[in-house]
Amino acid sequence: MAKYRIIIDTNLWISLLIGKRLLELQSLCNSDIVDVYFCDELIEELTRIASHVKIRKYANDERMNQTLDLMKASCIWSSTDNRVVLSDLKDVKDLYLLALAETVKADFLLTGDKDLLSLQFHYQTKIVTYKEFEAMIRSL
Repeated sequence: MAKYRIIIDTNLWISLLIGKRLLELQSLCNSDIVDVYFCDELIEELTRIASHVKIRKYANDERMNQTLDLMKASCIWSSTDNRVVLSDLKDVKDLYLLALAETVKADFLLTGDKDLLSLQFHYQTKIVTYKEFEAMIRSL
């Protein structure tokens, strides 16, 4: 079976970082059914958001380092060759996710961002919540 190419939005990395689901994410990243992609912009956004005081109350440096180590060890880095010019996104800071999706020809972009979710698709990439993706892979 071919692996699904997925991108996990920063908001999910942060949610899983501060919650009790980091092991669940680790399991997904190491699974035989997905390849998880990330880029420099995602790391930069994750690092910036994780440094906010309200996030640091829940996620210490050790958890952040575990998350970055997971990404580097189990996920695939890619540049974002394409620059998305046309999009209905209100938050242009998320355009890098669509560019990454185009570059790696992602099957899925997992996000909790309502603006991204409202797109439903970006070319071949289906934009879904983490729970929707979980339900889909459980049914395989």
